[in-house]
Amino acid sequence: MREAEVGPINLLLWGLGIALIVLGYTRARGPLARYQALKEQDANVARYEAWRGGTRSSGDTGASVAMQVLRRQARTGIIIGVVGFVLVLAGFLVR
Repeated sequence: MREAEVGPINLLLWGLGIALIVLGYTRARGPLARYQALKEQDANVARYEAWRGGTRSSGDTGASVAMQVLRRQARTGIIIGVVGFVLVLAGFLVR
């Protein structure tokens, strides 16, 4: 059985992959936290307005636009992390 040799390409792929995973995590963490807070606040407003008997307008609010932006930022960070994970896996597959 042949022993697995670790070459410079493997190390490069692992290093880039880990760097992208860390970058993706740091880029997604903040927007996800702010998105969750806005989502909870929006749910509280909806409950209050339902209790009060008022109706919500069907148009976009500032919070809904902010939630869209935060979702997009979080999605970008997650995609960067997934690409990093793929690079780490490729580092194991390349001989």
